[in-house]
Amino acid sequence: MSFQQKTIGIIGGTSWESTALYYKLINESVRDRLGNLNSAKILLYSVNYESIVQLEHQEAWDEIGKQMGAAAKTLQDAGADFIILCCNTLHKVTPSIEAAIDIPFLHIADAAGKVLVENKARKIGLLGTKFTMEDGFYASRLESKFGLEVIVPDLHARNRIDQIIYQELCQGKISAQSKDEMIHIIQALQNEGAEAILLGCTELGLLIKPEDATIPVYDTTLLHAEEAVHLSFQPKTVTGILPL
Repeated sequence: MSFQQKTIGIIGGTSWESTALYYKLINESVRDRLGNLNSAKILLYSVNYESIVQLEHQEAWDEIGKQMGAAAKTLQDAGADFIILCCNTLHKVTPSIEAAIDIPFLHIADAAGKVLVENKARKIGLLGTKFTMEDGFYASRLESKFGLEVIVPDLHARNRIDQIIYQELCQGKISAQSKDEMIHIIQALQNEGAEAILLGCTELGLLIKPEDATIPVYDTTLLHAEEAVHLSFQPKTVTGILPL
């Protein structure tokens, strides 16, 4: 090869179900690009998600930020050229991560927003944990940086999605009943004018596929993984800055 692949630093285990999918998707994409036995250069820092989720429900975001920042710094010191985090919810502590490192942090919402704009989707139905749907950090980034309009399901649906994510998908449980419920939630968002659905949880793609809806469905796990591969093939840029 006439170029040097960048090393992708992955903060994972959040949950390991989706982290395993990230690893598969990234390596498949590199193999598709280069053929033969080529694979990605990856450093993985896998956390214990149980303790992180407990901190989430205690609203201990400063502590979560310290832990995610420390994980990112460890990956940087080990030789990572940039960092990705395999969890939409934990992007709430993006400022703490970015403050801890001197290398770029590839934000999952940016990877999604870029593709949504390219595909001319304007009004987006956002699905994810209650933190992602309710706390504003995620929708505000999509709105301010990409000019998107973001809507979320009603409170009952938000509670149910949160339950499906934490009690089922993060534990490797796939339920036909839960899938049917999610499809109904998507239909309700479509009835409110959503032009596309964004699966803003890295586990939701385990349950919902594009063919389950009559409007486009965008999986942040797929988009984030592909953008990480794209960046790993780009020349090194100014420290801490990512091209869009």
